[in-house]
Parts: sequence; C-alpha cells; structure tokens
Amino acid sequence: MAKLYLIPTTLGDTSIERVLPPDLNEVVSSIQVFIVENLRTARRFLKKMNPAIVIDDLIFFELNQHTDKKEISRFLEPLKNGQDIGIISEAGCPAVADPGAEVVKIAHTRNIQVVPLVGPSSILLALMASGMSGQNFAFNGYLPIRNPEKSNQIKMLEKRMQTENQTQIFIETPYRNAQLLDELIKNCDPQTMLCIAVDITLDTEFILSKPVSYWKKNLPNIQKRPAIFMIGKV
Repeated sequence: MAKLYLIPTTLGDTSIERVLPPDLNEVVSSIQVFIVENLRTARRFLKKMNPAIVIDDLIFFELNQHTDKKEISRFLEPLKNGQDIGIISEAGCPAVADPGAEVVKIAHTRNIQVVPLVGPSSILLALMASGMSGQNFAFNGYLPIRNPEKSNQIKMLEKRMQTENQTQIFIETPYRNAQLLDELIKNCDPQTMLCIAVDITLDTEFILSKPVSYWKKNLPNIQKRPAIFMIGKV
C-alpha cells in the first residue's frame, strides 16, 4: 500500500549532512509525487539532496495559504495508483505549524499510512536548549499582530506559565521579531525568563535564556532572522 511520507528539510542554508540522516536520501529518491509549500524551494532541496534526481520527471502539488482546501483531497489521488507521496515544508518538519497538517488529517480519514521521517524541528531544538520545562509546554504559533490583542495574549501566556509552570513557545514573522521582543519586554514581569533562539542549526545560531530585565539592556539583532520565543521558568 502506498504511503504518505513527511519529509523534513534543513532550517536554512546549512549542509544536508549536518541535520538530516543519510537514509533519508533513499526514501526521497524513490518518490515521484510531492506536496510542497514552495515549489522553487522544494525543487532546490531535492536537487541538493540527490543531484541525480530529474526534477522534470516529478509531480508537484503546491500547498500554502493560497490553496483552496477543496483541492487538497485531489493531491492524494496518486496514492490510489500505488504511488507514494512526500510532503515537504518550507523549512524543518512538515505538518508542524505548517499547512501540511491538512493533508495528514485527510490521510487518516482514508486509512493511509503516514510516515514521519527524522529531521530538525526548530521548536523542539529551541526547547531542548532553553533550560525551561520540557515536561509541560505549549506551542502557541503566532501571537496577534495588533494591540491590545497582542499584549493581552502575552499577559495571559505569562500567567499560565506562572500558575501551571508551563513553558510557552511562540513564533513571529521574521520582519516583526523586534516588535514582538519590544512587546514582551513591556508586558512581562522583569523576572520572567525569556529564551530567544535564532538561526537554529546555522553557523549564526544564537540561543539564550535570560530574565526580561536582562533583555531590556541587551537587545539582540534578531530582525529578519527565523526565531523561536519562549517564556518559562529555569
């Protein structure tokens, strides 16, 4: 029976060998149909993974915020003909904070075997390196863009962290990182621990957990860099 493979990619411009297991190449090279978040990025990744792959021989379905949800079911049709399908995210693990989750949900309703493959998750790598609780944590995705919704959300997450000892993890569009950091400094208690993890697995990687009071006087240059933010206890 054909399977749906969740294929992780690098988190940025780093070597395949540094973050992906060697046997991933064998799986990827055997697949002819891919559901991808970005066609150009996916093609580049596959060619980097295996230069012998003939891109023009492959079938691609593009899945992003512009995709009509009614079209997603059609993407899985090749499975009926015994063809495996691979899902490739823009970066990291597909279906985590990623539109690929919609495909996986449909696959389960059709009793299609879903196979997650090993690769880097910026969320888990940041949590591992933060020193914060990995027993009780929540990933909240993107916070509201505007105030007062954003500041209210930050205060609510901080309260949950304090009362439940639950690490709160969230992300932001890279060009709004500085604004989010400013809101965290304004709205969080000075003693609340804030972890900022930037460029994970890259040569420019930066991960540091310090009280909010520290960040007030030591603002890092994180604008336009992929980042994970966490508040919690250490």
